[in-house]
Amino acid sequence: MINRRRFAQGGAVLLGTVSLAACVSEPAPAAPPVATTSKNTSFGPLKQVQAGVLNIGYAEAGPADGPVVILLHGWPYDIHAFVDVAPVLAAKGYRVLVPYLRGYGTTTFLKGDTVRNAQQTTFASDIVAMMDALKIDKAILGGFDWGARTACVVAALWPQRVKALVSDGGYIITNLKANLQPLPPAGELAWWYQYYFATERGVLGYTKNRHDFNKLIWQGASPKWRFDDATYERSATAFNNPDHVAIVVHNYRWRLSLVPGEPAYDALEQKLADAPAITVPTITMASDFEGAAADGMAYKNKFTAKYEHRVLNGIGHNVPQEAPEEFAKAIIDVDRF
Repeated sequence: MINRRRFAQGGAVLLGTVSLAACVSEPAPAAPPVATTSKNTSFGPLKQVQAGVLNIGYAEAGPADGPVVILLHGWPYDIHAFVDVAPVLAAKGYRVLVPYLRGYGTTTFLKGDTVRNAQQTTFASDIVAMMDALKIDKAILGGFDWGARTACVVAALWPQRVKALVSDGGYIITNLKANLQPLPPAGELAWWYQYYFATERGVLGYTKNRHDFNKLIWQGASPKWRFDDATYERSATAFNNPDHVAIVVHNYRWRLSLVPGEPAYDALEQKLADAPAITVPTITMASDFEGAAADGMAYKNKFTAKYEHRVLNGIGHNVPQEAPEEFAKAIIDVDRF
């Protein structure tokens, strides 16, 4: 497995070259399929709320008056990454919300002419708008991949809305200037899908083959996790969202500065360009996916409140689904900081 984080070191990992959603140049070695270790297969009926430019679909568990936890997935995953985390937290009295990000599942745009924008501040703004719509003043945020980036952005820009943070992957706020710098060849190879999405061939290919494409990503990013077909299929339905391809493509093209964001988000992005510290209590997590960066030393100084870093050996990129008890424990522990 080629882990792109191994090649993103130097300059505090450039704070922007640290990536979202790992992949490799070839799939993990074949292995006999085994049953998934998930204890749960469903959240039950989903809810919808109009928030900002979206009608956001989300799962909810736990008492309505409990302290709020919002769990955020990444690409190419969905809310089922937290299907075993949410019940643990609900049993502890938390009100757990697990929204589909824009471009996934039952989350849709309210207007057909809204720009299908996937720069980092749009996702963060979506979560703040959701909190406003549900009259949630403050929440614990937890996420991985795009979800961790979103949680970090909310914590950096709206710390008053975040009680505490669990970020798998650490400080992964995108720095566009840093992303303009090339990685060593092996590191660039690990980003093959990013360059694929930069082409119209990639748009067509992802449109036609997203089911098998994303399954390949799962296999490469979590080579020791032998998920069964049913586990993957539960999440794969989220990729049928009519805006999914547009959101994924814009995300990666924006990260490479190949397409612009929207002027309405310029001021927020400028604040993030200065790599602001995160001032809320935080636990960061790392796994085998992180490679040489798993110790978290490159970003520990970006967290200025009470802070702890945890390493999960033998776990791939989909930490909440591969290690749900550890992820849930991090949420509970950071709430006690």
